[in-house]
Amino acid sequence: MRDAILFYCQHVLGMGHLVRSMALARALAARFRVVFLNGGRVPRGLPRPAGVEFVDLPPLGFDAMERLVSRDSRRPLEDAQRERRETILRTFHRVQPRAVVVELFPFGRKQFAAELLPLFDAARAAGAHRPLLLSSLRDILTTGHRDQVGHDERACTLANRYLDAILVHADPHFARLEDSFHPEQDLRVPVFYTGFVVPPGTARRVGPCRTRRLIVSAGGGLAGGPLFHAAVEAYGFLWRRERLRTTVVAGPFLPETDWRTLRRAAREVAGLELRRSVPDLGQELCGAAASVSQCGYNTALDIVRARVPALVVPCSELGKDEQWVRARRLERLGAVRVLEPKRLDGPTLAAEVRALLGFRPSPLALDLGGAPHTVALLDEMLGGTRLGAAADEQRVGGGLGP
Repeated sequence: MRDAILFYCQHVLGMGHLVRSMALARALAARFRVVFLNGGRVPRGLPRPAGVEFVDLPPLGFDAMERLVSRDSRRPLEDAQRERRETILRTFHRVQPRAVVVELFPFGRKQFAAELLPLFDAARAAGAHRPLLLSSLRDILTTGHRDQVGHDERACTLANRYLDAILVHADPHFARLEDSFHPEQDLRVPVFYTGFVVPPGTARRVGPCRTRRLIVSAGGGLAGGPLFHAAVEAYGFLWRRERLRTTVVAGPFLPETDWRTLRRAAREVAGLELRRSVPDLGQELCGAAASVSQCGYNTALDIVRARVPALVVPCSELGKDEQWVRARRLERLGAVRVLEPKRLDGPTLAAEVRALLGFRPSPLALDLGGAPHTVALLDEMLGGTRLGAAADEQRVGGGLGP
């Protein structure tokens, strides 16, 4: 029988964490038995990777004030939390994994400590045959917490107490953990840089001729309302002066009230198309003249791979700054242009898009092998490779820099 990997993912606002985690699970399933603990709503139409066993927990998320809420009207929050804790521990004992991979925690998701720390304790209690405990991180952590020093100290304490390794899914030439994580104590856990994670088997076909079309997107769409409304307002200017068609990809989490407002505004407007989702946003960008979007992990990688002229309006909802940091780094490398959200309105966006049509992004040679590299790392770890030595090699950089 194949070694089992228990993979936990909790997405609360957008879908970037889920998309990245599912790409990793899909790659891991070629070598391991993968059981995926899913803690949030899965958008309709998002394909689940074949060969992965899903255990859907009662879905939780955040409201507009970042308070934890149940996404299942049949279950009050307290009942959902109790059922989740029981299901996680029951699944752990049933599967008996060789490794437990937890997305973001303890570097984020502190609201879920009550269900994850019992899992970590159960793993440690397994004694000599206990599974490896790993944290799976994106390129840049959020540093907009009210008590950032305390947050980083708590995360470091838990990491040192429980974790065997940290997987940072980034090219270390672009972003390193210490750029956005600053505890006062020493982090004693090996850190591995896997490269950025893109869905396996997807090749971007950048054609020599791009159609006269603008793609506007905002990831899952939950915080995309202002950007989409500005894009609809800007469309009139762009159509009259540039004959630039516009496709707005709203995302599955855009509130229904915003979606209905957009549909009314776009009704019978020539050249303006509204879509809830597309099968492959990156491939759409490959044939577009320009892109306007936020700057989440997955969207940024789609932009870089498509080599499309891109204007990014970083999301700063709830004080989060991760998209800002990523956007500014890409801007310094000549890959995107940046518009501050406070300047966002229809006329300004139209002027920025007209300027964007003459922009030629610089190509970046980022390491995009995060999924297969993660499989290889886990294979080595479970085969007995000494973590410290392997991590030292990763720390000095392995990937192609921009």
